[in-house]
Amino acid sequence: MVRRGLIPDTRSQRVLALATFVNMIGSGVFMVSAALFFTRVVGLPLAQVGLGMGIAAAVGLFAGVPVGHLADRRGPREIYLWMLVIQGAAMAALVLVQSFWLVLVALCMGELARSAGGAARGPLVRGIGAADLTRYRAYLRSVANLAGSCAAVAAGFAVQYDTRPAYLALVLGNALSFVASAAIIAALPSLPPVPAPQTASPWEVLKDRAYVAVTVLDGIMSIHHQVLLFALPLWIVGHTDAPRWLIGGAALVNTALVVLLQVRASRGVDDRATAGKAMRRSGVAFFVGMAAMAAAAGLPSWLALTGIVVGIVVHTIGELWHTAGSLELRFSLAPAHAQGQYMGLFGFGAGLANVIAPTVLALFCIAWGVPGWLLLGGVFVVAGLLTPYVVRWAEQTRPYAKQPA
Repeated sequence: MVRRGLIPDTRSQRVLALATFVNMIGSGVFMVSAALFFTRVVGLPLAQVGLGMGIAAAVGLFAGVPVGHLADRRGPREIYLWMLVIQGAAMAALVLVQSFWLVLVALCMGELARSAGGAARGPLVRGIGAADLTRYRAYLRSVANLAGSCAAVAAGFAVQYDTRPAYLALVLGNALSFVASAAIIAALPSLPPVPAPQTASPWEVLKDRAYVAVTVLDGIMSIHHQVLLFALPLWIVGHTDAPRWLIGGAALVNTALVVLLQVRASRGVDDRATAGKAMRRSGVAFFVGMAAMAAAAGLPSWLALTGIVVGIVVHTIGELWHTAGSLELRFSLAPAHAQGQYMGLFGFGAGLANVIAPTVLALFCIAWGVPGWLLLGGVFVVAGLLTPYVVRWAEQTRPYAKQPA
């Protein structure tokens, strides 16, 4: 299995992969059932649920850079472990609170720890992935997607019961998954901090204009993650005659392709130049996929079905290329001594995209219809085309010697 790539090569890689799977199982279960838990168990109005989750997501964005710097200086394993514990405590607290403000406090605490943990996890992955970092990053993403699929199935059974104990079990299960992940991470060896030059500072990533520009372009392209989850279901129901079961089928096809092909799609994307080209290809793929999905409007059912399926597949190919390029750039453009804070900024860009994506997609794809789909696809193309040029600028302005990916 190791030779076939089904199991990572080293013990540490296997441990981190297991922790990732356990963590994503719990998080996936909560994501599927969160709205129902807050409305049916806690008793909050849906508007307050959306507001609270939006505020928490926005607040959480600001933890990445400072905690990432702390991970650079104190060691990523220890910081990541404690962020998992805090997430578990925040999740467990949700079963005890009954007011909007207490729910908001728990959600904000959880999101701050999630964002901070993501920044700390970056240098941990880099240190454990070692010479085979490109393949290992892709492997971890496949593991995360597989866990998400399993979580959706598990949550579906609980939602089917639609009882208070069932929803409480999902939330407590997520809390337990964070604690279990922390226990697994504790089995990893500590990674000593990389010595920093005297000119380094806790906020040096904010002075790295080229890296900030790459983060902005990646953030724009990261809006694509919500196309199949948010825009496509509304488009299928409100603007096409495609069968409604395709809404669930889209997520299934996307997840299956990512699980099966992410490692393969990442082969050869092992330096900054190839990463920039992968981002460029992904922008074109997003445009083609979105054009195919948009064209389904007004077509007979079978033609609409065909167009949307083609669009889903092409869009997912773009996602595979974007992920490969994005992961390579976020690591290889960051100096070794500041991986945590650089990961924190990159995570801020992707997180902000996730926050604004529903509004952007509702405006472009739903309110404006077919022209909006094409216009947003064009934005992805432009962002992808610009990325290789910004990457060259970043290479020319690296304040430190080139770091291995």
